[in-house]
Amino acid sequence: MQHGKYGFIVGFLVCPLAIYTLFVVWPFLQSIYYSFTDWTGLSPEFSVVGLGNYAKMLRDDSFWNALRHSALFMLLLPVVVLGLALFFAFMLNVGGRGRRGAAVTGVTGSGVYKIVYFFPQVLSIAIVALLFQFAYNPNSGALNSALSAVGLGSVQPDWLGDPNLALWCVMAVLVWSNVGFYVVLFSAGMASIPKDFYEAALLDGANRMTTFFRITLPLLWDTVQSGWVYMGILALGAESFAVVQIMTVGPGGPADSTNVLTLLVYQKAFVGGQAGYATTIGVALLLITLAFAAVVMRLGRRERLEY
Repeated sequence: MQHGKYGFIVGFLVCPLAIYTLFVVWPFLQSIYYSFTDWTGLSPEFSVVGLGNYAKMLRDDSFWNALRHSALFMLLLPVVVLGLALFFAFMLNVGGRGRRGAAVTGVTGSGVYKIVYFFPQVLSIAIVALLFQFAYNPNSGALNSALSAVGLGSVQPDWLGDPNLALWCVMAVLVWSNVGFYVVLFSAGMASIPKDFYEAALLDGANRMTTFFRITLPLLWDTVQSGWVYMGILALGAESFAVVQIMTVGPGGPADSTNVLTLLVYQKAFVGGQAGYATTIGVALLLITLAFAAVVMRLGRRERLEY
């Protein structure tokens, strides 16, 4: 019977593992191999150059510039997004005034707020980037029009045209488009925490801030840690590429002030015809992502709390 059981399990695992190997593992191995070549991406002919691409990458100012911007996204976006999401979720679930005999409740209209916060998730990131591109337009955009409407017509920033502002404008879009998902995620986690914990803490004289740091955050820590890793990967990956590619001049400008590693991979592979070098940058991006995930999981390790 045991032999038959293992054969049954293996039979179910073979097909998924084969598909995963074919479409995930094999492309990774191909990318690593091509990073040691001078492949153009257009011709089947190439030669192995060893560590030449990696040496070139370490001397490439555009790589370090893009790495600096990607690192800024990786470090700041999770802090801002998860911080705002935790605050909003806490207010929507346990931050309101007690009413109808309930000592712990969310703010009035919390159900409507959840829908409003989650709405950006319904939109494609490409649509979000286009909408904000129009809003940032210095001549007819909503932001400068709003400044004019409140008597600040003399303050008309060139949002995406100023090298000092463009990167922060892109980051603001990523924050706006991702906060809602984590608000709903954290709200689901908070809804499962027994209200008795909060009521007992309030009876003992604890305020809302104390209950957040002593009850909510410790019991949600596993969810927060997973969200931190996911948000960091997202900041390094496709969404940052899409927003920078669609919104900025160049793209990646002005003056290369918004370029990120994912966009640099695209530029080298499909614009510069340097697919081998592009995969080298891609391998570096993979290592950075794995290192980020490992550090977050290591620093965030703590004893699991159950209730």
